[in-house]
Amino acid sequence: MRDVSRRGVLAAAGGTAAATVLPHGAATAAAASAATDPQNPLRLWYRAPAQEWLEALPVGNGRIGAMVYGGTDTEHLQLNEDSLWAGGPHDYNRPDAVDHLAEIRRLILAEKWHQAQQLVDAHFMGSPSEQAAYQVLGTLDLALDASGDVSDYERELDLTTALTRVRYTRGGVRHTREVFASTPDQVILVRLTADTPGSVGFTASFNTPQQAASSSVDSRTIALDGVSGPWQGRDGAVRFRAAVRAVADGGSVSTDPSGTLTVTGADAVTLVVSPATSYRNYLDVGADPAARARRHLEPAAGTPYGKLRERHVADHRRLFGRVGLDLGTSERALLPTDERIGQFGDGKDPQLATLYFQYGRYLLMSCSRGPGQPANLQGLWNNEMAPAWESKYTVNINFQMNYWPAGPANLAECWEPAASMIHELAENGARTAKLHYGAGGWVTHHNTDAWRGTAPVDFAQYGMWPTGGAWLSLMLWERYRFTGDEAALRADYPVLKGAVAFFLDTLTQDPEHGWLITNPSQSPEVTHHQDEGESVSICAGPTMDMQLLRDLFDAYGKAARVLDTDPRLRERVAEARSRLAPTRIGHLGQIQEWLVDWEEAALVRSRHVSHLYGLFPSAQITPRTTPDLAAAAVKTLELRGTAGQGWSLAWKINMWARLLDREQAYKHLADLLTPARTAPNLFDLHPPFQIDGNFGGVSGITEMLLQSHTDDIELLPTLPAAWPTGSFRGLRTRGGFEIDAHWTDGALKGATVRSLQGRELRLRTDRPVDVAGAARVDRPEPNVIVCATRSNGVYRIVPRTA
Repeated sequence: MRDVSRRGVLAAAGGTAAATVLPHGAATAAAASAATDPQNPLRLWYRAPAQEWLEALPVGNGRIGAMVYGGTDTEHLQLNEDSLWAGGPHDYNRPDAVDHLAEIRRLILAEKWHQAQQLVDAHFMGSPSEQAAYQVLGTLDLALDASGDVSDYERELDLTTALTRVRYTRGGVRHTREVFASTPDQVILVRLTADTPGSVGFTASFNTPQQAASSSVDSRTIALDGVSGPWQGRDGAVRFRAAVRAVADGGSVSTDPSGTLTVTGADAVTLVVSPATSYRNYLDVGADPAARARRHLEPAAGTPYGKLRERHVADHRRLFGRVGLDLGTSERALLPTDERIGQFGDGKDPQLATLYFQYGRYLLMSCSRGPGQPANLQGLWNNEMAPAWESKYTVNINFQMNYWPAGPANLAECWEPAASMIHELAENGARTAKLHYGAGGWVTHHNTDAWRGTAPVDFAQYGMWPTGGAWLSLMLWERYRFTGDEAALRADYPVLKGAVAFFLDTLTQDPEHGWLITNPSQSPEVTHHQDEGESVSICAGPTMDMQLLRDLFDAYGKAARVLDTDPRLRERVAEARSRLAPTRIGHLGQIQEWLVDWEEAALVRSRHVSHLYGLFPSAQITPRTTPDLAAAAVKTLELRGTAGQGWSLAWKINMWARLLDREQAYKHLADLLTPARTAPNLFDLHPPFQIDGNFGGVSGITEMLLQSHTDDIELLPTLPAAWPTGSFRGLRTRGGFEIDAHWTDGALKGATVRSLQGRELRLRTDRPVDVAGAARVDRPEPNVIVCATRSNGVYRIVPRTA
């Protein structure tokens, strides 16, 4: 293995830091240089092949992906195609559900919660009550020619190029293997080379737990054809094909009828892997997977590998290269990635936080690019037929968390698959609104799947939560806040309007206070009583619902004003908003989770902190504007406990950052980056694997460095002591600003603000600053500046000297 010197690593890390403050073209050139450097700090690397799935390295292009093990005797590429789901098109709605709604509401108001919950289970849940699972496609297995001992082994995932590489020496021959998933060409490429001619040889075959068969397509191509698995009594309906073709330099290639591909004596080989399914949309699975796979396979197989690689790297860098981050480095950057995870908490490996941040951006790019499905509970990567929680889309926190980095981490394109799904849910959710609630608009509950189920699922204790559509609609508004894309907002407006219409039709009046409330509902996945030996969560008007609806009604009103439409409906929505139950402080000094301040329930330890939605991702609770509620949020976090699953810890990083508690925010990041919560390949662990913790962690780091949830943009609001000197480039804010900044000894030394939309800039800093390029600067309060900007204008921020 090549010796990696301390000086080399620290110099490479310093080069990355310098790139964060260079102009964009120069930064791209620096990234290009780093990509060919084994001392590149933006890589995950290991001294041995993966033995377990959580050691393998992920590649993906949004639609298709692989987990790469990097073996020397064998190579395994575990394959996924994001539309390969169990079952088939299905309407989960229960036609007679609405007949029971009035009685459910009556029982809840009569405090007969257990009876209400039983009635929901019996007559209001979707049919079937379990949604379908996202499923593995299979593996492409290579049995490699293996003679002689192996030495100098190394495998890596280079984040700057989105390439995995394996290098080792065997029998005096140096072997190199590269794998990547190309977005431009929609295939997975495997390139095998050796430094001695005629040394590349292997057999390749498919393996899968699906009902499938392998075959030879031609003398260079094999295929795996099958159909997805059954679910809840419904046959699998998604047909799939995975085809692989060998393009060899020298040597010979052959296949046999059973579907084995053999390469012997080649100088180099490119394997072109093209998976596809019959899934067109949630109502139609009638496409031809073989034709789809061939449509991508043939052009890619006819293109030189160098050109395919060049297109892939250019496409990747177009997104990945927008953001640079330097939080410092240390000698631990010399260590393999898996050896660093357990040591992060002592604060002596700040570069691991940079690597984790950029890895999260890589993962979002890899699992949420059009065309394709949005990121599910495992993003794109799953090796099971029945994964945990079916690897669905859980929309009471986890799905939304997947997209928290899209705006601030400068990956707005990654919102597209999510937005497409939300539009489809609005279509299907209109039927659920009618059949379950007798209402207009649209609704969805706490889970959905490829069949866009919108009825309540699982069982009442977890599933009777009608506010998923409100939160999903707010994702569309959040996209507009970052991008200012009025055309997208116009397309999204019917979805926002439909979500609002549902709640205008279904909100009921709290008999004690006259507030408008949801009924039935729950505070997601938290119970408030034990009744007749059963845990009860069902209730009316939980705090999270009210916070969500305040944001939804506000977002709708602002969107309608931007588009200059529906003035009467805007007035009606504003009036309803004024009557929503407020966020209150309970008897323990906590944010009250329900309309009733249930004493014992306030002490429950749970990974869910749903009633703090108003703190994050909302801006209804902030230390500056609502100090009493902020103090109550601190008490709530203390009562909930510091332990938690990976995604829960990630959510809390963001909450503590919003509370401006830099050390608590960092502590939760340190708790996240431990072997109990982070796998050797840096996948987040609930456990098991859930990708939302990765994305929540990225969001938490951005919140420490840059916040824009209020009218102010705040630089370095929660910078921890562990990162005294550093820089970032290309982070984005609401209102359309892109910002670079650098700091020393914990103090801002300078920043550049690019105004992408020409909006007014309100900037809050840790000490007074001046702005170069602004015609006029107002200072409404200490350390806050306000100035007009022009579209595409650039403004330099420097510490004030007098």
